[in-house]
Amino acid sequence: MPSFDIVSELDPHEVANAVDQANREVGTRFDFKGTGAKFELNELVVTLSAPADFQLKQMMDILKLRLTKRGIDIVCMKVDEPVVTGQTAKQIATLRQGVDTELGKKLQRLIKDSKLKVQAAIQDKQVRVTGKSRDDLQAAIALVRGGKLELPLQFTNFRD
Repeated sequence: MPSFDIVSELDPHEVANAVDQANREVGTRFDFKGTGAKFELNELVVTLSAPADFQLKQMMDILKLRLTKRGIDIVCMKVDEPVVTGQTAKQIATLRQGVDTELGKKLQRLIKDSKLKVQAAIQDKQVRVTGKSRDDLQAAIALVRGGKLELPLQFTNFRD
């Protein structure tokens, strides 16, 4: 029985490269010289630190530009409010991956309401869609791509 998986994955190597490029750009820009502004990457959490709040906004623009140039959709980024304490301002940007149960239920409901002859099942951090014909599965892919969801989705493991 044909099937495919709906997943949301990030390449951690590309994320690390984008953060490194952003750090290099901040280090060489004239308006950031000697300020100690920097990006720190831990797992998929990027911490921005700078002396002032307006510099955080500039750094966030740099980070978004570098991520998109590396092929990472910035829709998956959840940005917290900046925290200003005395001489430093910090902001945390979390890069989300994996289909959580809430999004999985939305996908299931979207597919079920479409009346396509496919079934969707949530499995850990992905949603498996099965059907009798390949055309139904391709229609389901088109339906999910058309749906406005808060995470970038990829379609993997297509089997006939």
